[in-house]
Amino acid sequence: MNKRLAGKRAVVTGAGRGIGRKVAQMYAAQGARVLACDIDAAALGGLDGIETLAADLTTEAGAAVLAQAAAALGAVDILVNAAAIVRFAPIPEMSFADWRTTTAGEIDTVFLVTRALWALLETSGAASIVNFSSANAHMALPGLPAIAHTAGKGAVLAMTRQMAMEGGPKCIRANSIAPGFTVTEETEQHLDTPLMENVRAKLMVGRLGTTEDIGHLAIYLGSDESGYVTGADFNIDGGATAW
Repeated sequence: MNKRLAGKRAVVTGAGRGIGRKVAQMYAAQGARVLACDIDAAALGGLDGIETLAADLTTEAGAAVLAQAAAALGAVDILVNAAAIVRFAPIPEMSFADWRTTTAGEIDTVFLVTRALWALLETSGAASIVNFSSANAHMALPGLPAIAHTAGKGAVLAMTRQMAMEGGPKCIRANSIAPGFTVTEETEQHLDTPLMENVRAKLMVGRLGTTEDIGHLAIYLGSDESGYVTGADFNIDGGATAW
């Protein structure tokens, strides 16, 4: 099979760890030229054959640095907004500082990067934005104190529809992926906690999600195969949100 992203120029944020890193690697394997960005320069190590950039995407200055680096690509065919910072706490214990950290890390990053790269997406003539909502944008989960996270991912879900509306006349598509519990460096700490009983009770399949599971969908949404798909949200959660 030909490489599904051959010739595509992709920017992947949050590429130092977890889903973002796996997407960057899978995109490169499918023939894309990838610019991977993360706030943690050290975390970007080991991404062979991938251009990397360290920048704080919760700030306008950081997004501008990314846009300047992406301009060297000539255009951006795929933007994957995987960067996120999240804090969890029950509502009475959630500090305003942690609320703001989460909303900046999950909402501001998506807005600032998309705005900064919009002209380069237009230049593509057939661009795709891939955002990340979450199963938690669709349902609450007992034992997960996620008031800020649900707000952030609910916002991304709504923002994606607006990007699709405004991007349509510019040949820019926008879709979101809504992962359920996915095993990453961040979520591994929860594998032996009571929370997992609630997570596993919602699954229709007998395993947890992997970053590769998410990467396969991200490849489809970035490829020309999904040319008639925009404004959609894709649940990839082992059936957790189906009931």
